[in-house]
Amino acid sequence: MIGGLSPGLARLIAGHVFLHACMAGTRMAAPLLALRAGHSEAAVGVLLALFATTQVFLALPAGRYADRHGLRRPVGLSVIAATTGAALAVAFPIFPVLCASALLTGGATGAASIALQRHVGRAAETPTQLKQVFSWLAIGPAFSNFVGPFTAGIMIDHGGFRAAFLLLAVLPVVCWFWVRTVPDLPAVVAPSLRKKSRAWDLVAEPTFRRLLLVNWFLSSCWDVHTFVVPVLGHERGLSASVIGTILGAFAMAAALIRLVLPLLAARLREHLVVVGAMSATAALFAIYPFMQAAPAMAICSVLLGAALGSVQPMIMSMLHQITPEHRHGEAVAMRVMVINASSVSMPLLFGMAGSVIGIAGVFWVTGAAVAAGTRLAMRLGDLPPAP
Repeated sequence: MIGGLSPGLARLIAGHVFLHACMAGTRMAAPLLALRAGHSEAAVGVLLALFATTQVFLALPAGRYADRHGLRRPVGLSVIAATTGAALAVAFPIFPVLCASALLTGGATGAASIALQRHVGRAAETPTQLKQVFSWLAIGPAFSNFVGPFTAGIMIDHGGFRAAFLLLAVLPVVCWFWVRTVPDLPAVVAPSLRKKSRAWDLVAEPTFRRLLLVNWFLSSCWDVHTFVVPVLGHERGLSASVIGTILGAFAMAAALIRLVLPLLAARLREHLVVVGAMSATAALFAIYPFMQAAPAMAICSVLLGAALGSVQPMIMSMLHQITPEHRHGEAVAMRVMVINASSVSMPLLFGMAGSVIGIAGVFWVTGAAVAAGTRLAMRLGDLPPAP
């Protein structure tokens, strides 16, 4: 193994790439189709928000389902939902159906991610291994955020939107090819308690609550970038391929930084990595609006991707250290639910704010909020043991 990468983990990463790429490509293609059909920026904000809506409501049930049934069954159901969502857009490329596609592909990706993260977290035995396995697993969505938008953009330019959605519908099937042979882990027997535990009991823990808030600050930055780049590109007359490449550059930088993290895991302190990422993100958001040309936007995207790409493995490592093993699925689900509740509301807010204060204002307000949140990240230095 290199840096904790086993053959089974490699198969999970490959599966994650193909399933997540279906959603990432749809998330780029659907707003472009809506804009070209004459829909407003506010409508595009609604469409982007729907990619996270299903994850908000399904996260906790999906987490409990994963705690009961393990890995393969949740991933199999997610593959069916994602393929159905993209296929609907092939048959009926109209705005209401695009909204349904967003709900299905977004929900499928969220449920599968919970099962995958729970599985690899349980397989790790030490804090260093936690950082390693989550760094490797996080490469999947980072790389798929390049593969999905880039391939969708190429297909749109050369074959049209239907061809792009058809390709995206095939990707989840490839995911199942990789994941179906990965052995599951033994079930965890929960301790018998007089009082039934509730997911919201986790939020009562100050460290867990602080971790969720820091994660929310940083996930909002992903939402800002995902929303703004297609809008800016459309305003500046950039082609779908160029827009997809800019988004892809962000994703590739996030993936590359995660290739390095497993090799340095023993030397990294989670909270210091998060503080550094927040500081860099705030600085980049301050200058991004001044980047007019596509190459300059791509450079900012690369730097931003490197900063934000380092965060998720550290967050997931800390989360698994502060929650009991039999509730890892619930804990991961709480994180997914909170950040996707943000992803539902933030694009709507961005769409309205962009028309009032401009795209630059959206960048600057978000950057200021992230800068203020660095104090919370510093307080994550001392992690209490799992109860």
